[in-house]
Amino acid sequence: MSGTLEDKLAAAAAAGFDGVEVFEPDLVASPWSPAELAARCADLGLAIDLYQPFRDLDSTDPERFARNLRRLAAKFDVMAALGADTVLVCSSVAPDAVADADLLAEQLATAAASAGERGLRIAYEALAWGRHVSTWERSWDAVRRVGSPALGLCLDSFHVLSRGGDPAGFAEVPGEELFFLQLADAPQLRMDVLQWSRHHRLFPGQGAFDLPGFVAAVFATGYAGPLSLEVFNDVYRQSDPARTAVDAMRSLQWLAEALALRCPDAGLPLPPAAPALSGWSFTELGVDGVSGPRVAAVLEQLGFAHTGQHRSKPVQLWEQGRARVLVNASVVRPAAAGVASVAGIASVAGIASVAALGLESSDPGRSAARAEAMSAPVLPRTRGTAEAELSAVAAPDRTQVFFARTVPDGWPADFLPTGAQAGPGAGITGVDHVGLTQPFDSFDEAGSFYRAVLGLEPQEVTELAAPFGLVRTRAVTDPGRAVRLALSAAALRRGGWAPGVPEPQYVAFATADLVATARRLRKAGAPLLPLPANYADDLVSRFDLPADLVAAIREHGLMYEEDAAGGYLHLATEVLGDRVFFEVVQRLGGYDGYGSADAPVRMAAHRRRRQARTT
Repeated sequence: MSGTLEDKLAAAAAAGFDGVEVFEPDLVASPWSPAELAARCADLGLAIDLYQPFRDLDSTDPERFARNLRRLAAKFDVMAALGADTVLVCSSVAPDAVADADLLAEQLATAAASAGERGLRIAYEALAWGRHVSTWERSWDAVRRVGSPALGLCLDSFHVLSRGGDPAGFAEVPGEELFFLQLADAPQLRMDVLQWSRHHRLFPGQGAFDLPGFVAAVFATGYAGPLSLEVFNDVYRQSDPARTAVDAMRSLQWLAEALALRCPDAGLPLPPAAPALSGWSFTELGVDGVSGPRVAAVLEQLGFAHTGQHRSKPVQLWEQGRARVLVNASVVRPAAAGVASVAGIASVAGIASVAALGLESSDPGRSAARAEAMSAPVLPRTRGTAEAELSAVAAPDRTQVFFARTVPDGWPADFLPTGAQAGPGAGITGVDHVGLTQPFDSFDEAGSFYRAVLGLEPQEVTELAAPFGLVRTRAVTDPGRAVRLALSAAALRRGGWAPGVPEPQYVAFATADLVATARRLRKAGAPLLPLPANYADDLVSRFDLPADLVAAIREHGLMYEEDAAGGYLHLATEVLGDRVFFEVVQRLGGYDGYGSADAPVRMAAHRRRRQARTT
């Protein structure tokens, strides 16, 4: 985690962890003595379960090995003051590392005897890049040869799984000889394993490794020690440690649930199951006095009717088909100096954002209880007399997620009828998905949040070359595809050079006939995003499209993508306010994507339109 040792301990305790590993560089940089650190951990309710790392113990040079033993004895003194009984010894990466199995066992036995005399233990770990011991099997062979109660095995999921290790082999390890378990997930990458480990580890459930299967195999040995997270990641090293700790705890809560389902005899408690989600109750846009009238006008051009006005808040209800959009005019415009970072866009177009998502839950109360169990506390809310009691939690990007049921006496009753009736409009039938740009620091956290809290499954992470750098994308969906979220983030933080539409958000409405809908929208004057002729020319060269569809693509600025399962027609409006736009989409056949191949074209077109309106 980021921060000083003080910051890290406070974050771990606040997130509900039971203990910590003390990483030696943190202690070296701390003003606390080992005894003072032990007292601070005790005050926070944190055990010190491991002291680490001790590197390059074994050596073919007898004098160097003797010096290493003296160094180890000094660390035993530190451990005594810390009250920690286990030290992690990594397999050696030094040029003088011992290759001979018998000599390695002899040297480990000497170290174990020294530890045992002081009532301490050594957990021996195979680094995936160790010079001679780089697999868990080699480390277990060394531990088995020594046969000392003061020497046991440390298993690290990254070191095992990054090398393609098979956890089924853990069955030969007696549980009492497995001293410690470290967990990390990771994306599947083809790169040097040391760089992979140092920069790309993730919390359980955020990567490609089967962590539930890994831990289940460890449990089968009889292991009953801590489940510890050892995750090195460039994002976590610079993010708010309090948020990182909550993300870490949520990953363990998700993992515990997966293990409880896989291993019923493990005795792990099950949180409330995620209730089924059947679709979108509403999407809420936060607007100000500049953007609000523009958003309302465009919704009307899209065929929506303003059907309700909230009893006590400046919130409008707009409806078409099953699509419901709330327009909340309570956003406070920032001072002029506060909008300089977005190149004056907000001062010209106003502030607009996707403020909240309302999800149809089969049991809103249980959805809220599950969120609480997954470290996502329900947000405090004020409500007027006789107004619906809705529970909401905050997603990592601060978007509020509401659990609702759209019944006559539910949340719609909070809106007084305007007299307008929702009709077929322009042919929009509902919400297909919502697209949210995530802060750089919370892309992986967001996938984990929606998975653990809502039961949505993260899809594969992809990257696309956009006009302003690489953009990373990932969808999260329920099994029936009733709720879809398209998450994206810039792969690197930007400096002063930024696109005309920073951190865009959109609501994608569904239609059964996009060409017909596009004609209605064009006739109503909707601000459809124009695309360059080159785009349509390229489509004609790549796909065998009917002539009338090609003509509609050219006329209305439609975009098209297809895969082996089907096709995807979609269009976009201009950006409203500083970052929000609408899409209308039609899925053909079994297409399950989000038109991401067209995103660079759309981004460039949005930039051109934004420049034209602000110059």
